[in-house]
Amino acid sequence: MNGKNNQNNPNPPAQQPVVSDSVKANAGPFHLDFSDDFQIWMKENSISMAFSTYTLGKVVMVGPGTNGNVSACERNFGRAMSLMPMENGFALSTLFHVWSFYHSLPDGKTFNNEWDKLYIPRQMHITGNVDVHDIHKTKDKTLYAAITAYNCIAKLDEQGSFTPFWKPKFIDDYVAEDRCHLNGFCLENDEVAYVSVVGKSNVAAGWRDHRKDGGLIIDARNDEVICEGLSMPHTPRLYNDKLWVLEAGAGWFGWVDVKTKKFNRVFWCPGFLRGLRFYKNYALIGLSLPRNNVFSGLPLDDELKQRETHPVCAIYVIDLDKEKLVHHLVIRGSVSEIYDILIFEDTLQPMLIGLEGEEIQRFVYLGGQ
Repeated sequence: MNGKNNQNNPNPPAQQPVVSDSVKANAGPFHLDFSDDFQIWMKENSISMAFSTYTLGKVVMVGPGTNGNVSACERNFGRAMSLMPMENGFALSTLFHVWSFYHSLPDGKTFNNEWDKLYIPRQMHITGNVDVHDIHKTKDKTLYAAITAYNCIAKLDEQGSFTPFWKPKFIDDYVAEDRCHLNGFCLENDEVAYVSVVGKSNVAAGWRDHRKDGGLIIDARNDEVICEGLSMPHTPRLYNDKLWVLEAGAGWFGWVDVKTKKFNRVFWCPGFLRGLRFYKNYALIGLSLPRNNVFSGLPLDDELKQRETHPVCAIYVIDLDKEKLVHHLVIRGSVSEIYDILIFEDTLQPMLIGLEGEEIQRFVYLGGQ
């Protein structure tokens, strides 16, 4: 892995701070290319970010750096998917776990005089391979997850791998068949609220026949469909009194008017969209490349041809006021998709301790210090 900022710098620092796990066999390197002023924007706002990629199985952290150069840290986690911010840390869903990581440096301290945040794995819930696509935690610390393989929203508690909480009314049972591809949800007033599904199907993998325009947004509190006709909707999020949604199969970022049940398109992106975070008046969106060179059967394929452009794997920063792209991070090489995005405030150079090597054995942090 290496990074590059497109901004001209006559006196670049001698070394870029980078830490990483072992490269997986036949994976090859990947490169981070930043648009002009992206690093400056992060630095001015004292923010860093992370993204997950499940095909390569990694979490990558990127910061503006403490000494004038972009920092990067990447760790291996099999099928790394949903990222969820928590107080003093974050959670990550993987192939059959949900991990919790916590910042483990005393206030005002750094690690190796470089890293101002140090995240270490502290807790783990074993879900089994149930395809966890989204996770959220309430104020009373109830952890909910989108269990895509079983078409439901569930609680992750001590009663089992998961405890079913809600399923669409057209799903008749909790079975590992991924019938509707329930892939995302959000909370409102600390309750499970809006849920995204790819297609109204009650048969195994039936959602695949609805990818083009069968997507639904459902209000789980009353089972009402508040928006339909979407192409593979993803990542519903409430922000500034609007329900934002990524229409992944069409490349559109927009919001749903819950009264008129209309999806209002705001900005088109050249990629399959997953991962959405907000910071001030900005939206950060994840873009992915197609798995088989073309987005077969999706509106995005036709849109790319009409616009005479190519898909990219990237993070786009959209100014919500101007509805325009202001910054971007393009990922090239072995990373071809992004699943989720996380923002770290008051952070310039975050580091994540992984599960490989001896680091995880050496780091011991005394609670209450």
